[in-house]
Amino acid sequence: MRVTGALPLFLPLYRRLWPGRLAGLSVALLKATALEAAILAGHMLLYPTGLLQESRARVLPAGDGAARLPVESRPPVVLLHGFIDNRSVFVLLRRSLAQQGRQRVESLNYSPLTCDVRTAAELLGRHIEEICERTGSGRVDIVGHSLGGLIARYYVQCLGGDLRVRTLVTLGTPHSGTRAVPLANAHPIVRQMRPDSAVIEELTRPAPGCRTRFVGFWSDLDSVMDPLDTACVDHPDLIAQNVRVTGIGHLALPVHPAVAAGIRDALDAPHPADRVTGGLTVA
Repeated sequence: MRVTGALPLFLPLYRRLWPGRLAGLSVALLKATALEAAILAGHMLLYPTGLLQESRARVLPAGDGAARLPVESRPPVVLLHGFIDNRSVFVLLRRSLAQQGRQRVESLNYSPLTCDVRTAAELLGRHIEEICERTGSGRVDIVGHSLGGLIARYYVQCLGGDLRVRTLVTLGTPHSGTRAVPLANAHPIVRQMRPDSAVIEELTRPAPGCRTRFVGFWSDLDSVMDPLDTACVDHPDLIAQNVRVTGIGHLALPVHPAVAAGIRDALDAPHPADRVTGGLTVA
């Protein structure tokens, strides 16, 4: 997710507004663009509140004879933000998960100066180990928005993270690389999100026995995904399900209530014994 300016986000809209194309502009696109602008404005106000890592209370073991509190059977949920963003993007999603009984939800920040997906994935792995040790849980679920989903997938698929990650939900993640906003190529990590990058090539390699279940949410009006279906998980060795979201853009994916409901369903679903095929649609 980008919060440094509105221009890159709305470039696809500007191209549609050139003379001769105005007649083809759909009402859905106008609504989605207005919603993106409102979300961007709101998120820029919240952004300072998420600059620091959240405090985490350590779960202390009970002493001999001491009563133990019931432990939530579901694994902790780890939220991972997108490009040049922070944990504040997940304020509404965290509230939605908490209302449905998810008490162990943590948001991780990685540095806005991060220039390598591999390095960020290694750091994520260390965070996951710390979370598992602190909570006593053997596995976690991850929800990653945009670049955050790509970092989490690299950890799962290339660094052995499938031992720790039960379900990985990605929101508008360029799994096959995106060609959007070519002017952003000056940033090394943006170049790693291009279709011809070494990182994307590594993710196409065989991943036999990967234990993690993938759920990829993609939107039909996501201007950051080019092509749109790059946000789908498409790998023969992965247990994957793709969920189409209609009528909203890239920034709306972590905050839209229909998407939040889909995320809850994905996290609550039992881990499948067999590969999931096909797809779903969220209106």
